[in-house]
Amino acid sequence: MIEVRDLVKNHASLRVLDGVSLTVRRGEVAVLIGPSGGGKSTLLRCLNGLETFEQGEVRVEDIVLRSNGSAGGEDALRHLRRRVGMVFQQFHLFPHLRVLANVMAGPLWTLGRPRDEAEATARRLLERVGLADKVDAWPEQLSGGQQQRVAIARALAMKPEAILFDEPTSALDPRMAGEVLCVITDLAREGQTMIVVTHAMSFARRVAHMVHVMHEGRIAESGPPEQIFGQPRHEATRAFLTEVIEARG
Repeated sequence: MIEVRDLVKNHASLRVLDGVSLTVRRGEVAVLIGPSGGGKSTLLRCLNGLETFEQGEVRVEDIVLRSNGSAGGEDALRHLRRRVGMVFQQFHLFPHLRVLANVMAGPLWTLGRPRDEAEATARRLLERVGLADKVDAWPEQLSGGQQQRVAIARALAMKPEAILFDEPTSALDPRMAGEVLCVITDLAREGQTMIVVTHAMSFARRVAHMVHVMHEGRIAESGPPEQIFGQPRHEATRAFLTEVIEARG
């Protein structure tokens, strides 16, 4: 469903992505792990058209993005963002809208859905993420974990074919992070295609179909979780997993 070929991204003189290639099948949960600064978040932003890139190609089924946004222009980006949702580390809820209105916003303003249809969908999704009792709350009245679950419901309201999660629990305490990971795990069981950047190794072990280890702008190695965590082949993977274990220490 998603194919990345030889992606190169520079920030000034720094090469952030250095020839990244990967494939994600429909219904697959792909997890990106690795040390900070390895290019994981930048890769997600390129997949959703939030950043351009200097070389390579991103293909989401029939939509193609090439270097510096050369393929399809704004029309391609609009189609891409309707089909690929994104959930950020910092929630990015609309502070001037109540919870229900936040989830209804995309279907109403972007997809042009009737208000009664958008509201019914939003209420169903808020119930799905365990927040049916918060429809009239303001974002500032919610905990971080609740805000992130609203953000997930808002992404789902667009009925995306794939969702990108950029470290969705890194700003949360362990209890709130667990709430959010439970929601993502349920989505995985239902067959939602996802790419997840995370430092939650237990989640990656349990939920991922494929784990991709990023190091210095490249994918050091890819494989199923039992191979990556049990028999890592690349020195960068072994060093990263050792650091994670020692940090927990």
